[in-house]
Amino acid sequence: MTLEKLIDVETFEQIAAQPENRDRRLELIDGEIVEKAMPTEQHGLYGGNLYVALAAFAHPRKLGRVTIETRYRSPDDPHNALIPDISFSSAKRPLVAQGSVSGFPDLVVEVQSPDDSLKALREKIRYYLKNGTHMGLLILSDKRLIEVYTPRIELILTEKDTLTGGDVLPGFEIPVAAVFADPLADTAE
Repeated sequence: MTLEKLIDVETFEQIAAQPENRDRRLELIDGEIVEKAMPTEQHGLYGGNLYVALAAFAHPRKLGRVTIETRYRSPDDPHNALIPDISFSSAKRPLVAQGSVSGFPDLVVEVQSPDDSLKALREKIRYYLKNGTHMGLLILSDKRLIEVYTPRIELILTEKDTLTGGDVLPGFEIPVAAVFADPLADTAE
């Protein structure tokens, strides 16, 4: 029986910093290096719609930073470094210029692409919540739904609903339909 050695965050950071890996979207999940798939155009549009709304709300109010594809790690878990599609970190957190951010953001967003396992994405959101994140959003592109996770509740929003920032971003609201809006949908060709 052979036991594989789990990779720790320090080793992972060195591997990820290598020139051949700098443009790759690498995560460390349970001690194994995993490359995130390149997002589809639909994934980028839906995530982009939500990013723009979150940034337009949070940045002018100086509530914190909304970022895309930022790598985070827990100071208490040497075998995980994860990259949510979108994240919001409150203004209390200093800006990190190099390497993974120590500690998870207040809000994470994952957008499901065709190759993504729904089970794995839900587990990832729950991991964030267990490690300091206050709200997780899972955008289900094909179903046009948003799953909302907090330490106290889990709910599913349809296009008829409004997504709010809850306790993380009080006052933030966006119709779920706006997340799934395609600016060219009404364009005749």
